[in-house]
Amino acid sequence: MKQIALLLSFFLVTSCVFAQATPEGMFLNSKAKDFKGTDQNGNSVRLKDLLKKGPVVLVFYRGNWSIHCTRYLKQLQDSLDAFTAKKTTVVAVSPELPENITKTVEKTGATFPVLYDEELKISKAYDVNYEVPQNTITQFKRTNINLDEINGKNGFNLPVTATYIIDKESTVIYRFFQNDYKKRPTITELVSKLK
Repeated sequence: MKQIALLLSFFLVTSCVFAQATPEGMFLNSKAKDFKGTDQNGNSVRLKDLLKKGPVVLVFYRGNWSIHCTRYLKQLQDSLDAFTAKKTTVVAVSPELPENITKTVEKTGATFPVLYDEELKISKAYDVNYEVPQNTITQFKRTNINLDEINGKNGFNLPVTATYIIDKESTVIYRFFQNDYKKRPTITELVSKLK
């Protein structure tokens, strides 16, 4: 009986050690982590500086290869006046290399900062990063999506579909965190959360 209990304990501990942590994202009313990145124009962008002007809508997207992501970034661009009227800055973050961010900007017309998440620092700080499972990598490759080429050193990592609104005090006042990459918050919903 003791051996069975020991064996069960061993399997439980080892499965916990080797299981990948599931991202949970930032929660409402938590303090947003400051970050710095380079946008599509080569400018250094820091959250702390943006918050001096007003709230920030922070959007994590997977890449220019994702029609759902590019469609959503285009919607944000098309509605940018609604955000600027509320003194709000929209910022998008992706693990894709800068040359691929250029493709995203070309597809979406984005004039708001689109940041390269070098070494996944931002997505890890916001707990939205996950390592893509091998079966999904294989499916992607069948459709000519090679994440290791698209993301460079960021490899086979993607962010969960997540959008946050961060107020001037660095508090997360809105959270959209969705494992289904096809879902996004509506522009109306985001604008309604801005004071």
